[in-house]
Amino acid sequence: MTGWDLLIGLAAALLLAWLVLVAALLVVRPRGGLLREALRLLPDVLRLIRRLAADRTLPRGVRVRLGLLLAYLALPIDLVPDFIPVLGYADDAIIVTAVLRSVVRRAGLDAVRAHWPGTDDGFAALTRLTGLRESAP
Repeated sequence: MTGWDLLIGLAAALLLAWLVLVAALLVVRPRGGLLREALRLLPDVLRLIRRLAADRTLPRGVRVRLGLLLAYLALPIDLVPDFIPVLGYADDAIIVTAVLRSVVRRAGLDAVRAHWPGTDDGFAALTRLTGLRESAP
């Protein structure tokens, strides 16, 4: 029976880890209309992530983070299934937002601005999303 105990323990640990991750997504999700803005900006943000990941002047940790984010976004499997209300369709936007917050804090807003492919209004929305509007020049 130790084989079953191990399998049940492993399944319980995976379920617990997933629940913790979903709770973390709920905590870091953008509030109000910001989630809608994040979804609207997604094409420009994807181009931004690709450009930042290719920039050799950025710290390696930032580029690795962005590369992992691109790999996650390319996977056909969602972290949170689409049938879960609110988070089901928004998990990618929430994860992108959380990673961008950390990238902006590490690489600086100027580096992100230099690679931004969209409009000035889109960049203003991005700074609101990352929570770093105050530090913008």
